[in-house]
Amino acid sequence: MNKKNKFFDIYLELEQDITSGVYPAGTLLPSENVLAKRFSVSRETIRKALVLLLENGCIQKLQGKGSIVIDRERYSFPVSGLTSFKELQKSEHMNATTKVIRNERTTLPDRIADFAGLPHGSTCLAILRVRYLEEEATILDYDYLLDKTEPIANEILEDSLYQYLENEKGYEISYAQKEITVEPLNAEDKKYLALHGDTHVVVVKSTVFLKDTTLFQYTESRHRLDKFRFIDFARRR
Repeated sequence: MNKKNKFFDIYLELEQDITSGVYPAGTLLPSENVLAKRFSVSRETIRKALVLLLENGCIQKLQGKGSIVIDRERYSFPVSGLTSFKELQKSEHMNATTKVIRNERTTLPDRIADFAGLPHGSTCLAILRVRYLEEEATILDYDYLLDKTEPIANEILEDSLYQYLENEKGYEISYAQKEITVEPLNAEDKKYLALHGDTHVVVVKSTVFLKDTTLFQYTESRHRLDKFRFIDFARRR
């Protein structure tokens, strides 16, 4: 378990328990005391994990009763969350692998500099990865790390970039601003994706910030149309 963010690991495990039916819709989660003993953590850590479950539409708090599992259709791709592909792969039980196509320090493309509000000529670490689902090339992930990050080994990028940045480099990744569009295929879509006659892809563009509000990453994930439904969960405040 990640010692730095125990509550997030607990959140992922409880979310998986809910998704797999260990805790069916309409049932109560175990009490905070029981969960604290299960994971050998404090009740405060459990509360933080429960807040994530609440915010992501997995549970509802009932006064005097506890946390009840919400009956709703699970989405395939979290629009509102900031989730790494490895975390998504785990929570959705995906048969998935990753291949690095490009990993180099270069000048940030002008269109991305404009989107991120950065000056033209800014340097970055540019990464292109293909995500394979059920052995088919389904997603192209472009990542541009905008700070002065040293080169990152392909083996790390094929496992988990965020796990490396958070656990090894001490990054405090906090939030992202996202834009979702449907766009015509580009040359690299045609080259790397198994398209089955598609003419467009779903594109999720994100600017990602650290806890201190530093913009450190621009991402662009290009998804085959038939593989993901983008559904959000809304809670009235």
